[in-house]
Amino acid sequence: MSGVFSVLEALGSVAEVDQALRKLNGTHREPGRTQAEGPANGNASCLEALARVAWSRLTEPGDRIAGMLIGRYGAPKALELAIDSRDPRTLHARIRSESDLELTPKVLAQALARWKPRYSVDAIRQDLRASIRNGASLLLPSDHAWPDGFADLGEHAPILLWVRGNPELLRTPSVAIVGARACTGYGSTVTAELTDAACNMGATVVSGAAYGIDAVAHRVALGNDGATVAVLAGGVDRPYPAAHTELLATIAQRGAVVSEMVPGAAPTRWRFLQRNRIIAALAAATLVTEAGVRSGSLNTAGHAAALGRELGAVPGPVTSSASAGCHALIRDYGAALITNAEELRILAGAPESGFARPERVGRGGPAPSRGGNQRSRSRASAEQGTEPVRRPGSGERAEPVASQEAGQSRGETALHRRLLDALPLRGARSEHEAARLAGVSNRDARVGYAELLILGHVARDETFAHEERRWKLRG
Repeated sequence: MSGVFSVLEALGSVAEVDQALRKLNGTHREPGRTQAEGPANGNASCLEALARVAWSRLTEPGDRIAGMLIGRYGAPKALELAIDSRDPRTLHARIRSESDLELTPKVLAQALARWKPRYSVDAIRQDLRASIRNGASLLLPSDHAWPDGFADLGEHAPILLWVRGNPELLRTPSVAIVGARACTGYGSTVTAELTDAACNMGATVVSGAAYGIDAVAHRVALGNDGATVAVLAGGVDRPYPAAHTELLATIAQRGAVVSEMVPGAAPTRWRFLQRNRIIAALAAATLVTEAGVRSGSLNTAGHAAALGRELGAVPGPVTSSASAGCHALIRDYGAALITNAEELRILAGAPESGFARPERVGRGGPAPSRGGNQRSRSRASAEQGTEPVRRPGSGERAEPVASQEAGQSRGETALHRRLLDALPLRGARSEHEAARLAGVSNRDARVGYAELLILGHVARDETFAHEERRWKLRG
């Protein structure tokens, strides 16, 4: 395992690294295991954790190829194959001889081209130090606090989670409450009432800490002395939006703030869309309380529907464009119409007496099993923005619900969004550096920026004509 051991050698001895990892990953082991023990022994646990930290830096959220390799070989061995490989064709031949993974040489070569520029031992060291400094912990799939619902994400499941707060809450019965950032007074009121109902039934409230509906849900849950989990699109040490720094600090103290992104990672549109799959997977039911037809919360609803979770929406005034997305979910996508606490209880699958309050869950003991009646589950295609499947009437053609983030232009692809996010708001960036930040190959960046140039979204920076291509956003 030269790939992982080379990291260990650079970072220090196994004992030194394990001591750091104990601080990050010792509070949510199974009862009876010591902090240094993992699934097998201390060294194996150290290698597994370190390899997953490295993978979380190499990949963008929902990377299917990384998920396939880690699932087949384990994180340490998969890291060794990815980092030490010099010839994608030779690696492909080896993988084919050892497994039944359906990978083409081209897809594997593209994945390696995405990952290798991001591999940095110094950056991994900084990730570990930043986590310890900010009081974050690591949550691995081998930990008993790892959410069972992540299994439904298949190869798109998070590689690990960085957690500030109590990771045990991730296994409690939960309801995701999401909606528009630019909510109305009506939206705030119904969100507060239904969040209060969720807390009273003993459910953990999961949301994304954004402006509007998300913030109302978190604040009401905290005010009700209930449990709440905030899922971020950037690092757990990077509050976003900045205006919610105090709110997120309070959630970390009394609930949990989680992310699959390494510390310091910036939130981008692509990461917001992928973050939504975690919100949907954590909860037994997702409730959209107010959303327009272009609200990003419809993307979360799409993931919930694809995962077989219960989906509900709150109706609003028929004249309000702010509720048009909720009306579409109810009318066309089979979402349950939710107007009161009893209807929410049924949606969440809670008994009449409610769930056990999450506060009763200790950090060292097992959490209650997730409640909720769930439909037959299917794995979401997390590489793309997952959308609810419309149920057409007679003579109608099924069409996807609009689940784009507000402001997304027509004609943009997932690759385009990632490449645009990699450019600074002011100034320019080299094509190679933008590709590294976006987590794509140099070839994909070259093709993608050429397309964006034609679409009018970017321009070539001719300031330093003798250097490699540099791109900037077109104002």
